[in-house]
Amino acid sequence: MRTRVLTLAAAGTIVLAGAALSPTPAHAADDAQLSVLHAVPGLTVDVYVNGKRTLNDFKPGMMAGPLKLAPGTYEVAITKGDAKDDSDPAIGPVDLKLGAGGNYTAVAHLEAGGDPTATLYKNDISRTAAGQGRLTVRHVAAAPAVDVRVGGSAVISNLTNPDEKVLDLGAGTLSASVTATGETKALIGPADVAVKDGVNTIVYAWGSLEDDNLDLAVQTISGLHSGPAGVNAGEVGLAADPDPLPLLAGGVLLLGAATVLGGRRRLAARRA
Repeated sequence: MRTRVLTLAAAGTIVLAGAALSPTPAHAADDAQLSVLHAVPGLTVDVYVNGKRTLNDFKPGMMAGPLKLAPGTYEVAITKGDAKDDSDPAIGPVDLKLGAGGNYTAVAHLEAGGDPTATLYKNDISRTAAGQGRLTVRHVAAAPAVDVRVGGSAVISNLTNPDEKVLDLGAGTLSASVTATGETKALIGPADVAVKDGVNTIVYAWGSLEDDNLDLAVQTISGLHSGPAGVNAGEVGLAADPDPLPLLAGGVLLLGAATVLGGRRRLAARRA
């Protein structure tokens, strides 16, 4: 079982045609911000956004964003990796609506029973008190209910897929582990998680308990103690612990994968 923490750092980007991605013009203040995590193990796909192939061979464990997008509807389709176009999609096309000013993370992941699905979360970007940060924990793994333990005590109990728990805490570094509810043996971790002043640190438990590939991903959204102009800032990417190594990440192109992988199942909207 892997116990590394996938921290979000600056990553490479893939240049996309703006006309294919923005359905309507919008003022920058009205833009939605989208980050995407691909957390379905063992599935590589091509992704089409508004009829254009924007990602080739998109692999599990990749993350993208935040990308500023005009509010509106985006059509996405997913095909087999060797498809020449989107005329015969394996899933979709599916429409995804993003609201003005919203900060979202779309996650392609496994249900508790192991079937692929997708969940769109609305991130909590409300201001934090001075000296405090925000910790958000999301259960997106094929696993039963879990506890999150810090210093031997459960700070989050009985968290089920795809629910989340949001806590405002004093800034500092936590040594956290994920266990089955009521147990003390770690399924993931222990791993250090930094809670920073004015930052929402979002931790995802993903993968499959049965397949022994559970892992953590960590996303951060900064600027929550500053003025409105800083509220929607964020940091995303992918790196291995303990030696960060930025990996390839895209923009809205990953939205299609996170949304349509679960198109045959469900798309659950979760608000922080």
